[in-house]
Amino acid sequence: MDYPELAARTRRFSYGAPRAVTVTQDGARVVFLRSSGPEDPSDALWVYDVAARTERRLADPATLLQEDQTDLPPAERALRERLRLSAGGIGSFALDGAGVIAVFPLGGRLFRADLATGDVAELPTVGPVVDPRPDPTGRRIAYVTGGALHVIEPDGTDALLAGEDGVTWGMAEFIAAEEFHRFRGYWWSPDGHSILAARVDESRVPRWHLHDPSMPEQPPTTVAYPHAGSTNAKVTLHVLDLDGGWVDVHWDRETYPYLVAATWSESGGPLLTVLRRLQQHGLVIAVDPRTGETQVHAELADPRWVEPVPGTPAHLNDGRVLVGGELAHDGYDARCLFADGSLITPPNLYVRRVAGRFDGDLVVEASEGEPSEQHIFRIPVTHSSAQAQRLSTEPGWHLAQAAGRTLVIGSQTLEHNGWRYHIHHNDEVIGEISSLAADPPYAPRPALERVTDRRLPTGVLYPRGHVSGRRLPVLVSIYGGPGHQEVVAARARWQEKQWWADTGFAVVSIDNRGTPGVTPSFDKAIHRRFSDVILADQVDALQALADKHPDLDLERVAIRGWSFGGWLSALGVLRRPDVYHCAVVGAPVTDWSLYDTAYTERYLGLPADAPEVYAHNSLVELAAEPPVRPDDARPMLLVHGLVDDNVVAAHTLRLSAALLASGRPHSMIPLTGATHMAAGGLAEKLLRLELDFIRRAVG
Repeated sequence: MDYPELAARTRRFSYGAPRAVTVTQDGARVVFLRSSGPEDPSDALWVYDVAARTERRLADPATLLQEDQTDLPPAERALRERLRLSAGGIGSFALDGAGVIAVFPLGGRLFRADLATGDVAELPTVGPVVDPRPDPTGRRIAYVTGGALHVIEPDGTDALLAGEDGVTWGMAEFIAAEEFHRFRGYWWSPDGHSILAARVDESRVPRWHLHDPSMPEQPPTTVAYPHAGSTNAKVTLHVLDLDGGWVDVHWDRETYPYLVAATWSESGGPLLTVLRRLQQHGLVIAVDPRTGETQVHAELADPRWVEPVPGTPAHLNDGRVLVGGELAHDGYDARCLFADGSLITPPNLYVRRVAGRFDGDLVVEASEGEPSEQHIFRIPVTHSSAQAQRLSTEPGWHLAQAAGRTLVIGSQTLEHNGWRYHIHHNDEVIGEISSLAADPPYAPRPALERVTDRRLPTGVLYPRGHVSGRRLPVLVSIYGGPGHQEVVAARARWQEKQWWADTGFAVVSIDNRGTPGVTPSFDKAIHRRFSDVILADQVDALQALADKHPDLDLERVAIRGWSFGGWLSALGVLRRPDVYHCAVVGAPVTDWSLYDTAYTERYLGLPADAPEVYAHNSLVELAAEPPVRPDDARPMLLVHGLVDDNVVAAHTLRLSAALLASGRPHSMIPLTGATHMAAGGLAEKLLRLELDFIRRAVG
């Protein structure tokens, strides 16, 4: 079976692989999701017992549902879209503080699993369930249904805790989930007697209407979409006691409207991170849950934008507050962790996430000089100087989860297929979470190197069996936007690119300035100048690679990308037709005033304040200009899902109209029923159509 078919059937070799790996607070168990095999899309709930060193399946969706119930509540479907989750079955779970109880939604129904006994029971609810969570004591379970927050008492009583017409309680708004990766909207108190809940009022947010023309009998779906320059949702926080008490949380919401993160642990009261609208200043604040009054613990500031570290803020065991930020003085250019203002990570680390605690120390994911690799570090918090012990050994990309004296390290490398999860306990490797995923049919071997005076990360992949001296057309496979890297030392990232290479291309990927992993100044060089910096880096790096790899034929260059990469692909052929000869443009943002507030304004400012910046980065305005010469009209293949609620299909439709008006050649594939993920094997089924288009365009 060829790669596109195999990749579609196995969801790019992810079915059967463990995911959502979580260590219980005492370190006694590791809980995770995994399907039964390489072609099974339905994830089940599994638990690994650290003492017994055995794993067992706790909850099988096929057994629990006993019938085909694949429909999800709209709120659950939206949450999975924000999480980029295409697997079926159990999408997520939540644990109590002792790590004995797990709860999860399935088909809109609520289930409770006892991790010790293996008993699983369905609990009655008043409506379809979204984001259920047990309280830390394991006695009660909260959940959201119909935009209202409910609590199930130990005797089974279902109580409405908060709900009102026209607003939602306990759910993250679109901006929080899509741009700040805050996917939840309520937090239990450590004693299980109250909940810190978000109230979201979207009444002033613009309404957009999404409709798939292939289903004219269906009414359009109306979504609240805060596009750049428009009104955001109004988000407030409240401490709700189960006995009916209510306390409003007070902070300057007019100045700091974005609630980016919230935590509530046994070590202290609630901690929040809030940001101004343009995200150049933020506060880490502590909440007194008795009064709702707040106290500022730290300020976050940057003339470009603030980038909080996931996993912060948090209380350390000694009461200090852990905050992520940047060190940008005395010659340093680093992304670090601070405890009450004191640096606790070495400035040579680019800290990406706090992954938990291991025997009192912090466990963090960070890069150390090489952005294509991510490693796991143990950070002591009792020493006066910043120290770090690297725990991952192989070159590659590593993730971690830690609690108690148990640490799980997940690894992808260029030497092995897929994710491998090793379980460490008391500084000893005691087991591995097995993967049931299929192995890809080949092992790609990209050449990774840094080029130009900016040391841009790049990768080049040749056809298997390539003979040096044979000139090859070039396919630039890119993303290029903030928050994502293409050049990663993990085999899975290069599987599809190897298929492209084997069809006769030298495949090139370049991480320009603006992508993470190098330094904060590298990340933020794109501020207010997306197109100029990013495209210049791409062109310069491609030329530098051709100097090192003489088999790259720069007279035949195609460029291909999705989402931000789709925008960059179109930008390349429109601005630099001398470099790029055709483009596959997938789900692009073509007019930044149509994209969401938090993302767009972070990088480009407010449309009313900087209309020239928006115009300069607009594909629609660029495409409307007729080509200077006929040869400059490079062909494009536009692809877009018609029910995409993130980058709406209007982006591609407006680009197509501008291209048509200026006489520029292009084709378009509308994906009926598809969202921004283009899930269900659609992306793989497109590969041959894209290949045919590129071959005809570059020869």
